[in-house]
Amino acid sequence: MKAVNIHDAKTHLSRLVDQAAKGESFVIAKAGKPLVKVSALTAPESGQMKRLGFLSGQIAVPDDFDRMGATEIEQLFGSV
Repeated sequence: MKAVNIHDAKTHLSRLVDQAAKGESFVIAKAGKPLVKVSALTAPESGQMKRLGFLSGQIAVPDDFDRMGATEIEQLFGSV
């Protein structure tokens, strides 16, 4: 894996990021000591992402949802 010093990384950041996006990871070093590894993210494609709230308005939650089954639970575990 290629190591790049901080100064060169700042100077050639755009080119290095393009290479990393193509799968060529690299390490940024300071005074010869490796600090961070830069590699491509594997982001899901737009069709693979889950949509939040896609059933909005199609499901109704009862008002007593948090109390449903309370009697049965008390019978099983006793009241506190």
